[in-house]
Amino acid sequence: MEEGLVCQWTVIRSLLAILQWWAFNVTVIIINKWIFQKLDFKFPLSVSCIHFICSAIGAYVVIKVLKLKPLISVDPQDRWKRIFPMSFVFCINIVLGNVSLRYIPVSFMQTIKSFTPATTVVLQWLVWRKYFDWRIWASLIPIVGGILLTSITELSFNMLGFCAALFGCLATSTKTILAEALLHGYKFDSINTVYYMAPFATLIMVLPAMLLEGSGILEWLSIHPYPWAALIIIFSSGVLAFCLNFSIFYVIHSTTAVTFNVAGNLKVAVAVLVSWLIFRNPISYMNAVGCAITLVGCTFYGYVRHMLSQQSSVPGTPRTPRSKMELLPLVNDKLDDKV
Repeated sequence: MEEGLVCQWTVIRSLLAILQWWAFNVTVIIINKWIFQKLDFKFPLSVSCIHFICSAIGAYVVIKVLKLKPLISVDPQDRWKRIFPMSFVFCINIVLGNVSLRYIPVSFMQTIKSFTPATTVVLQWLVWRKYFDWRIWASLIPIVGGILLTSITELSFNMLGFCAALFGCLATSTKTILAEALLHGYKFDSINTVYYMAPFATLIMVLPAMLLEGSGILEWLSIHPYPWAALIIIFSSGVLAFCLNFSIFYVIHSTTAVTFNVAGNLKVAVAVLVSWLIFRNPISYMNAVGCAITLVGCTFYGYVRHMLSQQSSVPGTPRTPRSKMELLPLVNDKLDDKV
C-alpha cells in the first residue's frame, strides 16, 4: 500500500514538475514576443541584459540568502579561464534567440532551435573527431528534413531572424562543447550555472546595449503611451526567465532522461500552439508537417542517445574504445532555453 502511494506521488510530482517547466518556458517566450511585437520595444540586447541582471540577482538570493541550493565553489582563476568563455558564448546564444524572436514567429523560431542536436553532433565530430554510432546519424535525418521543409514553407520568413535562430543553434552547441572541456571536474546544476554566468553575461552585454540601443530606448520612453506599465512587463520577463532556470533544475531531478526529452519536445509543440492562438501568425499545412517531423526526429534522437548510453553501462556490453566513444553532452540540448 505504501509503495503504491509512493509510486503515485512520484508520478504526480513528475507531472507537476513538467507542467510548471512548460508554464515558465512558454510564458517567457510569449512575453518576449509580446515585448517585441505588441510593446514595440525592439531592443533585443537590452531585453537580454535585463534577463541577465534579474537572473544574477535571483541566483544570489536562492544560493546566498535563502540557501535553497549549496554553492559549488569555483577557483577564482577558473572563473576567468573557464566560466568567462562559456558566459560569452552563453550571452551570444541568448541574444541571438531574442533577435530571432523579434523578426520571426515563435513557431518558426522554436522549430529551428530543434536543430540543436544536429549542430551539436556535427561540431563534436568536426572539432573533437568524436565517433558516433550510425543510429545517431540516422536519427538526425528527420530533424534536418523537417527543418528544411519548415523553412521552405514558412509564410513569415525573414532572413535576419532565420540566420539569428540558426546561429543560435551553433552557439548552443558550442556552449555544450565548451561545457565538456571547461567545466571538467565541476558538477554544475542550472542554478549554480546561472550564479556564475549571469554576472559575466551582464558585464559583456551592458555596454553594447547602452551604445547601440540607449538612444532608441530613450526615444521609445518618450513616445510610448504607457512606458511604466511596459517596463513592468519587460522586467517581469527577466524575473520569469530566472524562474525558468529554477524550474529546469526541479524537472531534471523529478523525471527520467527519456521523460525529460519527450517533455521537452512536447513543450515546443505547446509553445507553438499557444503563440499561434495569441499572435495568429499564418501557418501553412506543409509548415505544420515540417514542424511535426522535426519534433518527432528530436524525440527519436533523444531515445537513441539514451538507449546507447544504457547499453554502454550494462556489464558485458561491448564498449567503443575510449578515443572513439560517443560523446553525450554534459549540458542537455533542451537546457538552451535559458537565461
